[in-house]
Amino acid sequence: MRTLSLSVPDTQQSSTTAAMPSPGVCMNIINARNGKNGYGTISNPVSFLNQDYQQLKQYCLSRRVRFIDETFPPDRNTIGQGLLKPSDLDRVKWLRPTKIVSDPSFIVDGVSRFDFGQGLVGNCWFLASIGALTFQDNILKQVVPPEQKFDADYSGLFHFRFWRFGKWVDVVIDDKLPTVDGRPIFVSSKEPTEFWPALLEKAYAKVCGSYADMNAGTPAEALVDFTGGVHMCINLSDPPPNLWELMFRAGQSSSLMGCGTPNGATSENTVQPNGLVKGHAYTVTGLKQMISRGQLIHMVRLWNPWGHKEWNGDWSDKSSLWQTVSQEDREECLSVGDDGEFWMSLEDFCKFYNDLDICCLCPDFLDGSSSCHWKTSIYDGRWVAGTTAGGQMTHTETFWTNPQYRIRIGKLLGECSQQQGDKNLLVSLMQMPDKRNRRLVQNFNIGFMIFEVPEEYKAETGKFPASFFSRNRPVVKTNIFLDAREVMKFVMLEPGEYLIVPSTFNPNETTSFILTILSKAETHVHENSGGRNHEHMEAKEPTPGGKGADDDNKRTFFRQYSDKYEEVDAEQLKMILNDWILKGDLKSGGFSIDACRSMIALMDSSITGKLNGDEFLRLWKNVITYKDIFFSTDVSRTGTLSLNELRNAIMATGKRVSDDMLNLMALRYGAASGHMTLESFISLVLRFDCMNQIFRQLSDGSAMTLRETEWLYLSMYT
Repeated sequence: MRTLSLSVPDTQQSSTTAAMPSPGVCMNIINARNGKNGYGTISNPVSFLNQDYQQLKQYCLSRRVRFIDETFPPDRNTIGQGLLKPSDLDRVKWLRPTKIVSDPSFIVDGVSRFDFGQGLVGNCWFLASIGALTFQDNILKQVVPPEQKFDADYSGLFHFRFWRFGKWVDVVIDDKLPTVDGRPIFVSSKEPTEFWPALLEKAYAKVCGSYADMNAGTPAEALVDFTGGVHMCINLSDPPPNLWELMFRAGQSSSLMGCGTPNGATSENTVQPNGLVKGHAYTVTGLKQMISRGQLIHMVRLWNPWGHKEWNGDWSDKSSLWQTVSQEDREECLSVGDDGEFWMSLEDFCKFYNDLDICCLCPDFLDGSSSCHWKTSIYDGRWVAGTTAGGQMTHTETFWTNPQYRIRIGKLLGECSQQQGDKNLLVSLMQMPDKRNRRLVQNFNIGFMIFEVPEEYKAETGKFPASFFSRNRPVVKTNIFLDAREVMKFVMLEPGEYLIVPSTFNPNETTSFILTILSKAETHVHENSGGRNHEHMEAKEPTPGGKGADDDNKRTFFRQYSDKYEEVDAEQLKMILNDWILKGDLKSGGFSIDACRSMIALMDSSITGKLNGDEFLRLWKNVITYKDIFFSTDVSRTGTLSLNELRNAIMATGKRVSDDMLNLMALRYGAASGHMTLESFISLVLRFDCMNQIFRQLSDGSAMTLRETEWLYLSMYT
């Protein structure tokens, strides 16, 4: 539920409450359908925390009040822990720009990297990314809607847009800023009346959880969040031979570029004798080729988001080397002043910086060919302990349980095939947080492997088994499993079929991820978990048996416990199952009364709330069948199914199951120990079988009536 607080002046408040959100699984289905309809795109972003900017704006204007955001209130929690001393926190006053200066403006004389300087938050990575953003006006307008002003429609309400893990979100904030002695304590503009940098920082702090949650990071994180585009990270200690060409093409194609210096012995941002700051983020703001002493040199312009402290080596502002280039180049490039911006050679750039992040809306810069249009495929996935979190390849018994993605790469055609170059596929794996507060997020070590699919496996429609990975080695793999938000690899693959397996380093680590595949060639990608695989179908479907050798004996047994109408209710069914049919096989007290009511709802075609003889006989046969499957797939002989054994048991029933469905089954029916009892397994398969029958009919074109829909709901969720 969300609460809206409003004030005029900042003391009068009112509130409104939103409707209760849909259940989790239903919400996931709704979100998936909305995504297919363009919801979450830059033109139709998701309202962050369900706060709709236009609705709030109209509400404030109609009531002549100013907005106060209770989801990110002006208090200590919004500043966060460990950023300020308690004594300094006591001095903080939250003021609107109209209280800080008499004539505030959102933007003054355009937007520039020189507009602002870093405050008390250690978020140079974020500000370096803003510096890059100021060079790309079209991207800037996506993130910072420019129509916002302090005018007659001012209501203390602003909004910004960020790409967050697969979708664009519209983030609403109030404009109360933390100040000490009337001055903003975080990012501030060099022009005192300009407030877009401070408000943008506050919006991103809201997404991160607090201002303190923005402390420490890499430019790549914000660059991706500003663009939703293609990210490429280059290790400058081992740069590609075409580094300059790659950077130059990126600079010509609306890319954002950031970089960082290596960390020092401590986390402090120490200024080195050469003027560079250790463990600090910078923005790449320009590239230039010049002739010096008859030699062609490649130059990189960089900017320190502090707004001061510059490189003082070769090609710095006061370097004598500037006298060796033409007057035209000198006048164009040289600007003497401690504004944080400076030039250095490409060689020194690679020597003193450890990585370069390039982020672009379109990957065409990767090969410089406008005739080759890259295709993008994005897939949401999840590693779940016990079912789909198998760890890296050395865990031979569980690696195969990781999510698998089949990809078929076609041949390049026409002019594009002539300019193929040495890379045609970029794979990115991004793990998604399970906490709102950025500092609380635990990143796992993640990576992926790519296998070529041999001829004998091309007809397989299910998950590839452990034996496949014992006989086949990856053709591509991430060199190191990193505890980073994103890992990526840019590779060359010949036309053919491949299998991509993303994983955490260790098994049983639960988190969600986004897999992005960009290809120059025509590609077809699908998740490789929904089919059946012969290697995991060894359990034979048994012949129904048990107490009552044939149908006549079963009917005779049924009549002994049925009522005068030859029906049994939930109480009677519970006794029959627990004390007779499954006696001695149950580990956790037997079926509950609710479980028996659910079974009756599934099998009761006459809708009487009871089972007649035929319905009971059908249930009995199913229960015995599923019991035999349960024990035949319980290879550990514990009397329960591990979640890995559960996959084989479901397959042995003859049903297809995707990773997503398997994870839901484990969450709904599995115990906290990660195991499933016989009772839970039988309840699960009975429901799953019923759902399969219903949706098979729907796929044949039969529409469901309202009564059928209500019955489905009651039988599935009681």
